[in-house]
Amino acid sequence: MKVFGIVGWHNSGKTTLVSNLIPIMVKRGLSVSTVKHAHHNFDIDKPGKDSYEHRRAGAKEVLISSKSRWALIHENKETSELGLSDLLKKLVSVDLVLVEGFKHGSHKKLEVYRGQSDKAPLRHEDPEICAVASDIKLSGLSVPLFGINDYEVISDFIIRYLDLLAKSKDGPIN
Repeated sequence: MKVFGIVGWHNSGKTTLVSNLIPIMVKRGLSVSTVKHAHHNFDIDKPGKDSYEHRRAGAKEVLISSKSRWALIHENKETSELGLSDLLKKLVSVDLVLVEGFKHGSHKKLEVYRGQSDKAPLRHEDPEICAVASDIKLSGLSVPLFGINDYEVISDFIIRYLDLLAKSKDGPIN
């Protein structure tokens, strides 16, 4: 299972990029999962729903199942936040896991950078960033620079970089 990160400052376009890369990768025959890091508390169920009530009542885990999907909600009150390596162990094996966030992780990453940002690119401080996608020209990066909306080209780069060519149903990329 190969892991590749998409990182960037808040509102840089990480989710848009990941959402556009997934169908391209799947069309090429790759199985893809994602891990999304949230810096805040979140809920996937709502007050009044049975699963919410089970969790609120004190259940450590609540598994919701239907004909089309299932989800496991695990309360993490007594332990610290799980690291990326522990979270990856919870996934079924796939060809590629795209990780959104976890910008301080040791995995290889592509940075999404917007010119409107008042912060410097992360690449200057993180040697694990092996490419940048941006809406402006950046200099001094020493890694490939892609247009922020060049989804096919970015997909090609990730597939080549991770040596996923053998898995791609479209075969070698020109």
